[in-house]
Amino acid sequence: MLRSTPDARGYFGPFGGRFVPEVLIGALEELEREIASAFADAGFWKEYAAALRDFVGRPSPLYRTERYAAGVSAVPLLLKREDTNHTGAHKINNTIGQAFLALRMGKKRLIAETGAGQHGVATATVGAKFGLPVDVYMGAVDVERQALNVFIMQLLGARVHPVTGGTQTLKDATNEAFRVWAERVDDTFYVIGSVVGAHPYPYMVREFQKVIGTEARAQCLDRYGRLPSDVIACVGGGSNAMGIFSGFVEDADVRLWGVEAAGDGVGSGRTAASLGAGSVGVLHGSRSYLLQNDEGQVSETHSVSAGLDYPGVGPEHAHLKESGRATYVSVTDAEALEAFYAFARDEGIIPALESAHALAFARKLAAERDANDLVLVCLSGRGDKDIAQLRV
Repeated sequence: MLRSTPDARGYFGPFGGRFVPEVLIGALEELEREIASAFADAGFWKEYAAALRDFVGRPSPLYRTERYAAGVSAVPLLLKREDTNHTGAHKINNTIGQAFLALRMGKKRLIAETGAGQHGVATATVGAKFGLPVDVYMGAVDVERQALNVFIMQLLGARVHPVTGGTQTLKDATNEAFRVWAERVDDTFYVIGSVVGAHPYPYMVREFQKVIGTEARAQCLDRYGRLPSDVIACVGGGSNAMGIFSGFVEDADVRLWGVEAAGDGVGSGRTAASLGAGSVGVLHGSRSYLLQNDEGQVSETHSVSAGLDYPGVGPEHAHLKESGRATYVSVTDAEALEAFYAFARDEGIIPALESAHALAFARKLAAERDANDLVLVCLSGRGDKDIAQLRV
């Protein structure tokens, strides 16, 4: 059975660790101690659960689609509806937890990086709720294609800083957030948005997203009397996927599928599929799969989805891939857009472009399954934020 927690050095198998400048080591060790204390404190989890219930609106529904896969399969296709959360995505599960940790540690300010803007909105939301100033770093390209979320962050009182270096997307926003954090580690808490970064971030974020899988598992058993045959989620950094996978990773009969963004195609050179087209290296503090050239320089990425446009993936996903416990596939921009429009038209739900990648693969997989199977998809967020981009 796979380890559910990293080892003492922060590794999931051969992946993970802590590759950061010396100035950040103390801050990460301080966070590790606080996590150990908080996670052993029943009062912390009680407060977290109350916030998820009363502020976020959990549990999120388990919903059976009516028409989307009806033409290709009789298999029940289920959605875990993270799009129904306050702020419209799974990101809020994590930012609530990290905000509680920041308050326990006496930090005075939150910083965050964001690609699609959903993590930035979720961080700005908890900053407003708890009275903590928020600075969000966002690639200039993403600022333009996610203008609605930029406006929402500013409405919530956050300062949004466009990052103009590199590809002006999530990788460069993360670089800038790390640089800013190193300058003010004493009073600043860095709210990382995915299961990436140096230990203990991948472990901590997964634990806060674990509620997705825990709820989905209980809902499947309650409604259908059995577990799903397949669980599918989109993967950029991979937080919604680790959240739902964690509810089923110990159930050997449940197949786990991560769907990466192929962009124009995995072999096209314009892709964001780190596991499908990348190799092992170090990015943003941990060892995992990433897109890089022969000299080890991080490659430019491409995806129609800002939230998946990242050249690396969380180390636990790399471990799941190499252990064979999960299978990772990819979906092109064209396939994701086709699923986006079809799903909205068939189900009356506008999915995030990130989620549309999972939905595109789900319909392919459903065609291979029969009515005795049960396919579950994590609908990671809603697609309001993507409308302006698609209307251009």
